[in-house]
Amino acid sequence: MTQTRRTFLVSAAALAGGTTIMPFAAMAQDQTSNTFETEAGPVTVHPVEHASFVLETPSGTIYVDTVGDADLYSDFPAPDLILITHEHGDHYNAETLTALAGEETQIVTNPAVFDMLPEELASRATSMANGDSGEMMGIAIDAIPAHNTTEDRMNFHPEGRDNGYVLDWGGFRMYISGDTEVTDEMRALENIDVAFVCMNLPFTMGAEQAAEGVNAFQPAVVYPYHYRGRDGGTQDPEEFASMVDGSEVRMGEWYPNGMG
Repeated sequence: MTQTRRTFLVSAAALAGGTTIMPFAAMAQDQTSNTFETEAGPVTVHPVEHASFVLETPSGTIYVDTVGDADLYSDFPAPDLILITHEHGDHYNAETLTALAGEETQIVTNPAVFDMLPEELASRATSMANGDSGEMMGIAIDAIPAHNTTEDRMNFHPEGRDNGYVLDWGGFRMYISGDTEVTDEMRALENIDVAFVCMNLPFTMGAEQAAEGVNAFQPAVVYPYHYRGRDGGTQDPEEFASMVDGSEVRMGEWYPNGMG
């Protein structure tokens, strides 16, 4: 099979053998870890919990929004890079970050978290504001605005503070939404191979809005994540999948200990 931006081979660690992405029909698959074969080499996704996950990549191991007990990460290689999207407790915890970051680990955060970092971590961290671009470990990194757009939710994630990220390994592009509603910048994303899109209420967005955003930028594969909410605001990833048109939906095991 010829590998292109929109169709590439996927091998799932939770399945025997491989499967091919079908980019023109939304399909929901519940899998623990997936490996995406790219021209740069394999990129493996390991959900940890809620908004936290690990990427094993040709450039090294990346941890995203590290919170909880450091033992959650004991089965994975030590991180070469840690990405933090924003300051909320389900995305950033100074003790967890300190426990996981080795002497050579690079850290990328939004400016608000950078200002909160312990001194020993701040000395090797990079602050990226909305719209900034950079490169680490051979990975191009773009900081994408992440914020609420609904008036009565603006206090949760105000405009200009928090980040999503686009990572690019030689043309294989991954979008990490962080906590956001659908923004102009999300709609304008192009050539995204794998996306992680949040949803929960009242903090981010419902399943319908999340699906509308995904349908606008049409990633080849999308993971709904961060969907546990408050006061009945937990969102149904299967409902989300039913409204996605044109992207394969992968579920991931985001709540191994239940939704409590």
